[in-house]
Amino acid sequence: MDFLPKLLENYVIQHTQEEPALLQQLNKETWQKVLNPRMLSGAYQGRLLAMLSKLINPKNILEIGTYTGYSALCLAEGLQEDGALITIDKNEELEDFSKGYFEKSNYKNQISGIVGNALEIIPTLNKKFDLVFIDADKENYCNYFYLIIDKMNKGGVILSDNVLWSGKVIEEIDPKDVDTIELVKYNHLLNTDPRIETVLLPIRDGLSITRVK
Repeated sequence: MDFLPKLLENYVIQHTQEEPALLQQLNKETWQKVLNPRMLSGAYQGRLLAMLSKLINPKNILEIGTYTGYSALCLAEGLQEDGALITIDKNEELEDFSKGYFEKSNYKNQISGIVGNALEIIPTLNKKFDLVFIDADKENYCNYFYLIIDKMNKGGVILSDNVLWSGKVIEEIDPKDVDTIELVKYNHLLNTDPRIETVLLPIRDGLSITRVK
C-alpha cells in the first residue's frame, strides 16, 4: 500500500540512514530463499525501528514474530550494554536462518530466539519490558496486548506492525476475514485503553507507537 507518490517515496528513502551491510545481506537472502519475503520489515522501516529503539534505549525488548530476524537486529541497535532481546516465533523452519544472522551481529550475546507459541511463552517470562514489537498473527494482536501490558515498565513502548492491513481496516469487511476484524478491534483498543496513548503512523502497512502511561 503506497501512501506517497513514488518519486517522493524515493526521496524519503534516499535521505534516510543507509541500511547496514549485514541487514542488506539478510534482506537479499530473505528475498532469494524464503517464502513471503514481503513480511520483512525492510530498509526504511528497519531504520525507523532502530531509531526508535535508540531513542528509548531499552534494557529489555520483547519481539513477537521473528521471521528471518531483520527487525530483531534493528531493535537490538538501541539496547543498553547489558540489555537483552527475546524474540518469539512459531516457525521452527526459520530458526537456523535467523540464528545465523544473530551470530554474525554485534548483538549475538544479547538476542535470545525462542521457537513456540507466544501465547504460551509470554506468561512464563519473568521480566519487565521497555520495548515490545508485535508483528505476528494478526488474529491474536489483542491477546498479545493483554498478555504484555502488565509486563511493561512505565513509559515503555509497544510497536505494532501491519495495523492498516493494506487498507482493509476501512473497507467493508468479509465476516470470514478474521485478521481484518481483529485488527479493527485492536486499533480501537489502542485508541481507547486508558493505560496507554497511541499514534498510528501511515508507514508501509501501518505502524502504531503506543506508550504506557
